[in-house]
Amino acid sequence: MSIVIPAQTTLDDALINQFGLADHVVDEGALANSVARFAEQGITLPSFAELADPSIIDPARTAGVDHNAPDPANLWRVHWYNTLDGGRAAVPDHVVLPSSLTGVESPIIVAFGDRFPMITAHKVLAAYACLAPRVVAGQFDPTRHRAIWPSTGNYARGGIAISRIMASRGVAILPAGMSQERFDWLDAWCANPAEDVIRTVGTESNVKEIYDACNELARDPGNFVLNQFCEFGNHLAHYEVTGRALGHVFESARAASGRDWRLAAFTSATGSAGTIAAGDRLKETYGAKIVAVEALECPTLLENGFGEHNIQGIGDKHVPLIHNVMNSDVVVAVSDRATDQLQVMFNSDDGLGYLADRRLVPQSVLATLQHFGLSSICNVLAAITTAKLLGLGPQDAIVTVATDGAAMYPSEQAKILARDFGGGFTNLDAAQVWGQHLADVPTAHALELTERDRNRIFNLGYYTWVEQQGTPFELFEARRHQDFWRGLRRYLGRWDEMIADFNARVAAR
Repeated sequence: MSIVIPAQTTLDDALINQFGLADHVVDEGALANSVARFAEQGITLPSFAELADPSIIDPARTAGVDHNAPDPANLWRVHWYNTLDGGRAAVPDHVVLPSSLTGVESPIIVAFGDRFPMITAHKVLAAYACLAPRVVAGQFDPTRHRAIWPSTGNYARGGIAISRIMASRGVAILPAGMSQERFDWLDAWCANPAEDVIRTVGTESNVKEIYDACNELARDPGNFVLNQFCEFGNHLAHYEVTGRALGHVFESARAASGRDWRLAAFTSATGSAGTIAAGDRLKETYGAKIVAVEALECPTLLENGFGEHNIQGIGDKHVPLIHNVMNSDVVVAVSDRATDQLQVMFNSDDGLGYLADRRLVPQSVLATLQHFGLSSICNVLAAITTAKLLGLGPQDAIVTVATDGAAMYPSEQAKILARDFGGGFTNLDAAQVWGQHLADVPTAHALELTERDRNRIFNLGYYTWVEQQGTPFELFEARRHQDFWRGLRRYLGRWDEMIADFNARVAAR
C-alpha cells in the first residue's frame, strides 16, 4: 500500500486505492473478514454525522467505560464534545483568552484537544477518519494487514489506539527526536514496541525520512500505509467534525459575551493539513479568513525555506497533498523559542504568579494553560499576530485549537529549563519571557496571501507529490480549484451509508 503510484495507474484507481476515496466496496472478501472480526469483538463504528453531533449518540454506548482504556466503546468518543473525565459536554470545552494575556483587543477562542479519548489529543479523529472508510470499503483487512501510521507525533499515537480498538495491528513511524512522553505512551499501548514503533532520523522537520520508511514498508503487501498527509479522509473529517464543533464553540462564546462578535479568522498550524480543513467550513459559514501557521525556523510556506524546530506536531519542509492551499488567506511563522519558553512559563508557579499579579490574567484562564502544548501555544501566538496584521478589533473573534496539553511535554520542559533558565524558572524569568514573547508579538513574519503567493505555495508541492511520491499530475493540478474540494464532500454521506451497512452486517452475525 505504498504512496508511490505506478505510471499505468488510472486517476480513479489512485483516488480509491492510494488516497482513501472509495465510495463502494472494493473487496467483498476483506469486508467479510472485518465484519466477522468486529462481530466477535463487539465493535461498531460511529458515522461522521454522529461524531459531528454527538448529541445523537446514545450515552449508554460509553457508560462505565474508562475514556483512556483500549475499549472499542471509545470509538464513540472520537469527537470534540468530551469533558476531561470522559463525560459528554453540551459545547466543546474551550477558553476565551483575554487581552490581559494576549495584548490584543480581539477575543481569541481556543478549543481543547486534550479532551479526546486515549491519546488526549485530537489526532485520534484523523486516525479514525483514515482507517474507518478503508475498513467499510473492504480495502483494509484486519486479519492480514498491519496499519502503518506515519507521523511527527500524535497521529501515530492515534493510529495505534484506533488500530488496537478496531481489532488490528498498528505500527507507528515517527522521528526519534520527538518528546519522550510520546514514546512512553507507545511502549504502553503496543503489544510489541520493538517491532511496532519505528524511529526515523531527525525531529519535527524530517517528514521526507518518514515517507521513505513508509515506501520501504509498503513493499510488503501485508503493510497498509495510512499516510495522513495524503489521505483525504483526514481533510474531510476535520471539515465536517472539527469545523462544525468550532462553529458551535464560536456561537456559544459569542452568546456568553453578550456582544455581536464576528468570526474574523481561524488559525491552525499546517501539520498534515487535516485540522486546517475546518477553516474551509468556517470560511463558508462565517466568512472567516484561514491562517496557515508554521515554524519560523522552517518557513516553508512563507519563504519556501527549510530548517529544524521544536514545535512538535506541526510538520513542515513540504506542502501536504490534502492542504487546500488556494483557499488560505494568511501565513504566519512562529518561533520555537517563543513556544518553548512560554510552555515553561505556563507550567511554573512563578510564571503563573507573574501573569496573575503583574498582568492581572484571571485565575479561570490561568487554570487552563496546562492544556496548551507546544503547537497549541503556536496557534495562539499566530492568532495574536493575525489580529495585529489584519487590524482586528474587540468585535473580531479568532478561533483556534489546542491540539494537546502540557502532559505530553515534561521531558521537553526539563530540556528547556536547563538550556534557557539554568534549571529553574523565577519571577524575573517570567517578566523577561513576557516581554520577549507576549508583550510585543511580531507581525514581521506574516503574509497576507495574494493569488500569486497561493500559486507559489501550491506549486511547491509538486516536488514532493509528483516528482518524489508519484502522484498523478492530473490529481495534483485538480486540487488548484475549489470545485475539487467541494466535490470531495459527497464522500461523507456515502461513507456514513457504508458505515451503517457495515454495522448492520456486524449486528446480524
